[in-house]
Amino acid sequence: MSVTATTEPSGGSARRAVRPAPDQPKGGAARKKRRPPMGAPGIGWIAPGFILSVGLIYFCIVYSGYIATLDWDGMSPVRKSVGLDNFTNALTNKLFWGALRHTVIFYVCTFLGQTVIGFIFAALLQSKIKLAVVYKVLVFIPVVIAPAIMAPVHRIIFATDGTLNSFLRAIGLGHFAQPWLSQTSTALWVVILVQIWTSVGFGFILFFAAMGQIEPEVLEAARIDGAGNIRVLWSVVLPDVRGTVVVLAILNAIGSLKLFDFPYLLTAAGPAYSTDFLGTYIYRETAVMGHVGYAAALSLLLLVLAVGMSIIMSARGRERDKRKAVEADA
Repeated sequence: MSVTATTEPSGGSARRAVRPAPDQPKGGAARKKRRPPMGAPGIGWIAPGFILSVGLIYFCIVYSGYIATLDWDGMSPVRKSVGLDNFTNALTNKLFWGALRHTVIFYVCTFLGQTVIGFIFAALLQSKIKLAVVYKVLVFIPVVIAPAIMAPVHRIIFATDGTLNSFLRAIGLGHFAQPWLSQTSTALWVVILVQIWTSVGFGFILFFAAMGQIEPEVLEAARIDGAGNIRVLWSVVLPDVRGTVVVLAILNAIGSLKLFDFPYLLTAAGPAYSTDFLGTYIYRETAVMGHVGYAAALSLLLLVLAVGMSIIMSARGRERDKRKAVEADA
């Protein structure tokens, strides 16, 4: 604490009076200002998001939990409580397990196809090739095509007398012609194939952006050390875009669990439920069969699966990042 001196007249002589000076911040640092408490303006900013989250999301989840304990068609004033019977019926229903199995197969195949093909396209277009912009547009166009447009076109292509079979017969491969969408052995794979075609562009864009963040000096150093293109992609590029792979895994998992529009428009979950997914199964139980309580139980099971898969994948991604950071420090 510093002191200041003042001079006061007293009996014709000057007397020095010492008094304390106000405290100054040490080291010349400015004193931190206390943050004012959040008042009405702050509440006004967060109120819309809070109301939207609570009113349209969490309230609906809680209300769905209530409906899941009822035997109700959604219209009748009579609601019969059945406890947890809807959940028990779902877990013992072969159609539910079939839809879940198709969803898992769809997820694995589309994730692998989107990741591998998207990574290859991104790696190719990172090199200096002619008409790269045109290729980028062509790869990405299927992403923006609406399912309502794709489904009728692909029904024509894969019909028994459709474009694909006509082409096979024209080139002498008519024995490979199949009723692709009308038999259980091929319908699911057609849906998966078309979905891969439509989603590759999204994976390509993510990988292309991630590869653009890699320092050119790192790639050049790897080539100077004698690494070929495949080695560079495997040992340098792929580890740096591993975060993109995790993001694609999470997005594909969520998209597969809520898949409805394209398979329903293409095959209506047929034939013989061979293209039935969790989304189409829940829709059929709600809108067609009128089992609203049972469908609400299915929706909650679907929510648990989506949240659980997201948590697991996010945790594994964080573990990889920590392991990578430790290896980098070492």
